[in-house]
Formats: sequence, C-alpha cells, structure tokens
Amino acid sequence: MSQKNTSTIEKLGDALTVEKRSDGVAVVRMDVPGEAVNILRASFADDFGRAFTALSRDPSIKAVVFTSGKKSGFIAGADIEMLKAAKSEEEARKLSTTGQEAMDRIANFSVPVVAAIHGAALGGGLEVALACHARVASDDRKTKLGVPECMLGLLPGAGGTQRLPRLIAIETALDLLLTGKQLDAKRAKKAGLLDEVVPEAILLEVACKKALELAGKHEQRGKKLSGFDALKDRALTETGLGRKVVFEKGRKSLMEKTRGNYPAQERILDVVRIGLEKGMEAGLSAEARAFGELVVSPQAASLMSIFFAQNALKKDRGVGDPNVEPRTVHKVGMLGAGLMGGGIAYVTSQGGIPVRLKDRDDDGLARGLGHMRSLVSAKVLRKRITARDAEQELALVTGTLGYDGFRDCDVVIEAVFEDLALKHRVLADVEANCKPGVIFASNTSSLPITKIAAGAKKPENVIGMHYFSPVEKMPLLEIIVTKKTADEVTATCVELGKKQGKTVIVVNDGVGFYTSRILAPYMNEAAFILSEGVPIEAIDEAMLAFGFPIGPMALLDEVGIDVAEKVGHIMLAEFGDRLTAPAGFEKLIADGRKGRKNERGLYLYGDEKKQGKQGKKSKKKVVDASVYDVLGLTPNKTMSKDEIAQRCGLMFVNEAAHCYGEGILRSARDGDVGAIFGLGFPPFRGGPFRWIDSVGPREIVRRLEHYRDRMGNRFTPAPVLTAMAKEGATFHGERRIPPGMHPRPKQTEA
Repeated sequence: MSQKNTSTIEKLGDALTVEKRSDGVAVVRMDVPGEAVNILRASFADDFGRAFTALSRDPSIKAVVFTSGKKSGFIAGADIEMLKAAKSEEEARKLSTTGQEAMDRIANFSVPVVAAIHGAALGGGLEVALACHARVASDDRKTKLGVPECMLGLLPGAGGTQRLPRLIAIETALDLLLTGKQLDAKRAKKAGLLDEVVPEAILLEVACKKALELAGKHEQRGKKLSGFDALKDRALTETGLGRKVVFEKGRKSLMEKTRGNYPAQERILDVVRIGLEKGMEAGLSAEARAFGELVVSPQAASLMSIFFAQNALKKDRGVGDPNVEPRTVHKVGMLGAGLMGGGIAYVTSQGGIPVRLKDRDDDGLARGLGHMRSLVSAKVLRKRITARDAEQELALVTGTLGYDGFRDCDVVIEAVFEDLALKHRVLADVEANCKPGVIFASNTSSLPITKIAAGAKKPENVIGMHYFSPVEKMPLLEIIVTKKTADEVTATCVELGKKQGKTVIVVNDGVGFYTSRILAPYMNEAAFILSEGVPIEAIDEAMLAFGFPIGPMALLDEVGIDVAEKVGHIMLAEFGDRLTAPAGFEKLIADGRKGRKNERGLYLYGDEKKQGKQGKKSKKKVVDASVYDVLGLTPNKTMSKDEIAQRCGLMFVNEAAHCYGEGILRSARDGDVGAIFGLGFPPFRGGPFRWIDSVGPREIVRRLEHYRDRMGNRFTPAPVLTAMAKEGATFHGERRIPPGMHPRPKQTEA
C-alpha cells in the first residue's frame, strides 16, 4: 500500500476512462458528461463493451476496479427519459436484454472486477455493482444502496431481480425489491451486499487491494450467510415447500398493502420465483419480458410523471422571475412548541439551520423540546447517527418563553391556534421584537394569509407555510402567497422548505388554499354516503381499494372531528351550498367525539378490551357501533366499492379543477404533487389532473353531470372541466387551458 503506483490513463468513449496502474489493476471510471450524477444511458452497453474488450486484450491486467469519476455518487440509476421514450413492450424489453448482456460481460469477465462505491448506487447503479465480483463502499452518509424501480412502476431490468436474491438472504432481497428502500453502507454490509466499508480517503486503494486478492483465486460467489441464517435461507430458496411459503406469504402481504394497484411488485415476485425455480437464464428472460410490459404500463407512466415533477420542483423557486434570488436563512424562529412546532423545528435543524423555539409556558416548551429529542434519539437507536451527532443536532434548537434570541432570526414561523386575532397578535409581536425585514410565515391550514397579513406593517413579508402532520414524515410543504407577498420572500421560503427536506409547491391565497380545500368536498361526500346508511368500514375500504392510504372516515378521526367541523364552517361561508355537510354530524360534537385525540370517534381506540376479539385478531380498526345511535342511522345499505369511489373521487378532482380554473394553482403539475404528497391521492393514478386526463375530461364531466342530476348541485362540473370537454383539451397535453381562466364570482358580503 505504501509503494507508489505509476499509471497511464486512456479515454474510452464519452463516459469511461481507464487508468492502468503498475500493479496490474485497471481502474475504470464512469463520468457521464453534462450530468451532476452518473446515469445509465442507451450508450452504456456499447461503452462497456468497448472498455471490457480492450481490457481483455491486455495481458498485463490482473484485476479491474469500477468506480465513479464524479465527486459524489456511484450511479444513480437508468436515464428515466430513455425509459419514457420507449413506445412498445418490445422496445422496452430490448433495453432490458441489452443491459443484462452488459452486466453478464462484467460478471463473466476473465479477471476479478470490484466495485468501489461512494455515494448513491441505486437501481441500475446497484445492478452494475451486483455484477461485479466484490463490492467496497465508503462509510459516508451519502452512500446508499437500493433498487427503487418499484417506486416508478418498474422492476430492475439488468439482472437485479436475479443477482440480488443470489447474493443476500431471500427475505432481505424481496424487502428491498418490493419496497424500494435504501440501505446505508453499514446496513448493506450487514445484509451481505458489501464486502468492506472504509473511509472515502482509502476507498480506491482498498478496492484495488481486494481486486488483487481475488485475482487467480477462483472464489465461488455466493451468500455470506452462516449458521441458522444459512440453513433458513436454503430451506426457503432450495426447496419447493420453502419457496411456496416465501412467495405465497409475500403475495398475501403485498396484496394487503397494494390492493392489486401496483403490478410491478407482483411481477417482481413472479420473476424472482422463476429464477430460483428454473435457473438464471429463465429468470433473466422473465425479467426482460416483465420489464417490457411494465415500462409501457399506465401505472409506470403516472409514477414516472411524479418523478419528473419532483425533479422540476427541485429547480423551481416558486416565482415567475428567474432572476429572483432567495435570501440566506441563518436562523429560524418558531412560535408554538406543540407537535407541529416541534416537528417544524426538527426538520429545520436537519437542514443545519439553528432554531429558536418559543412557547407560552414551561410545560409547552418542554413538550416541544422533548418531541425533538425523541425524534433524534430514534435515529440513534436505529444507528443512523452517533450519540455525538445527536447532541450536535439537539444543540441547534434552543427554547425560550419570550422573544429573546429572536432578533437575529431571518424567518419566523408560527404554529399557534387557528384564531385570527391570536395570529394578528403574534405577527405584531414579531414585527416589534425582530429585525426589520423579517419574514413572517403562518402554518395555518385554513385561514387566508391575506387576512393574517392585514394586520402587518409590511404585508410583503407575510407568507403561508402549510406543513402536514406529522411534519417529520409528511413530504409536502404548501407555500401560500398573497398578491402583496414579495417574490424574494417566496423564493426564500421555497429554498428553506427544500433544506427542510420537503417537496414544495407554491399556491395563491384563498380559503383552504389548495390541499385543505380539495379535501373538504371529498370528506363531505364520504359523510353523505354514511348518512345514507352505508357502514363506515365499507366507505373506508372502498377508498383504500381506490388507492388512498387511509379511508376518509378514519382520516376524519385522525384530523379531529372538531377541527373538521370548524374548517367546514369556514368552507361553507366561502364557497356556499356545494360544500354543505349532511345534517346530523353536529351530534358527534355534542357527544364529545373528537376522534383519536380523545379516543372517542368513529373508531374504537385504547386497550384491547375496547377493541374486542375482532380488533385483536385482525389488527384492523374496529368501528365504534355506538356512533350510529348518536347519528340516528342504521348501517344496512349496500353500495358498491366503485360507486363509493366514484362519488368521493369525483368530488376530490372536481374541486382540484376549481382551484386550477380560479388560479389558486400555478400548474396542474403542482396540483398533482400536492394531492399525492400532502393528501395521499393514489400515486399510480398520477394525481387528480393526470387521472382526469387518463379518463378524459368529457367522461369526467359526463359522470359529474350524472350525479348532479341524481344528487344535486354539489356535483356541478368545474367551469374549466366543461371548457376542456368542449375544446378537447387536457391538463398535461399539448392543448391546454391556462390556470386562472375561470375565476369564481365574488361572494357578496353577508
């Protein structure tokens, strides 16, 4: 290791260079030009073919190390644009077989090939590493390994479904393939994905040493399992009974989660099983066929559209003028230390930004800081960070009962009670106690920002930052701007949101903004269906089957029945009769039912005695049957899942269309992202606007009019939908109607 290596460097193609060292190791570096990270393009197989052909002809080469020429990142995966461009199953299948042949070239190479991984090795990147004879990775936090193709409605198409189960335990392999989760280097080594984990500074030298050790040894590649783990894995993969148990159990669990809406995961199970039962060649053939089918599926099209939308939003500053620069945020003030305030403080600190957290009393402040500590401690327990790292993170958040420590804050976020007078008071306090020009951001979920800003000395510095609970888990941040909000303020808050790890959309001000507004009629329609006598669990089950992660009735308990009622009154006052709730729900409030927070709602909460045998056995929520007596209902009406889903789903997307037509949204893209990441609209449907496009605006209008004629004006199609139906336009196609072309008539003051 101490001996200096001399070398020669040769360029092979646009993306690959080969450094031939004097010790006999050829270091192949990948550096895709014009890209921040390496991606696998269509030219990848040819480049690899030329490189490995040249290496095979050089008798001085004893071993090969494959690594990245980028400062950070191994290979981030395949070029999604390339996949999107595939027009047929056959074209997509050919991409898979070409990739498989390139991986086979590595796997069957005449001398050992070792992957030296620093940064992300994802999707096709991990497949390259799997084809190598060994893998060494850096211990850097940025080093992540995984196969996230299922999140795009696809499966690994370059041998990943076959090599991964042959390298690590079958249960671990299926978990990675079916969930898309990523492992850091330490966990990847424990799973058997990596041979060694070392500091980045010595990564290349250790990889070269490993490659030379393997040279001439002809070690048999296989799983690094021992003892009971090895016996268990052999029983599960090498016997018919074992495979039956693994795959039948896996399919049952999968269907409970996906309800059959995500075909990629089902195909992953199929091709892995074929490979284990019939051999590598049959498995690769099945993988290529399935890859071809999935690439051109509507689910993949929808999921890839979300991927592109997220990437576009990463570059979006939320303003029309590209010359607007965000201010640098050195410190954030946080008013209110409840679960929301504590969560916002936590995600802000994760971006490396100091936070001053204020509450009105010691108990409230202690709860907020305690919530912070519990979140950081959980990362220590999962060995994501060290105890020292934890203390450094916690030190970024300090508490106070006054405004001391707020003078140097660049942004102050409030998460106090939903009371306009209270928000006016804290806004006045911030302007009085903070530096001139401080940005005041409200975390309100329903009050218009314009009304909050009405009490400001500088309304141009007032903005909405609507987070979703729990803040540390929910990916969306909805930023709300008024007509007076300065572009610089918007850009600053968008940048802050990105540093907090959020996917950020910017919407224009209005009651309910976008997300709360489209949720209201959806929940209302579920309540109407309940009032007709359809059981609570039947309504929730229908929307789970449609693709939502939680049913509307269960969501009502989570949000809080009292909160929903308060927001409902605000919505009714603004939007009129079409947001009228069914009669009788005020009885739930009178009965003291607030939902999960006081363990009195539509479902039972608390100990197993309350849940009864049914809840204990199924682990599912159990409806509190007494709620029907409170509402004066008999839950004996049968309604098909499709009927329930159509009524609730149409109300959701129709209100989204209202928001688009009125100019609340800047684009359909933002509306799709907001609905999916904020409210759980089914990702495989692409969002409300892509769903409208896929069904067709004319058909959506026809369905709405059908229900309007049966049930009243709440189903009246949004004007923009009617216009699109007449003109043959769509939200994402070439023929579009711009947002804001159908403003809502102004309400007369009561």
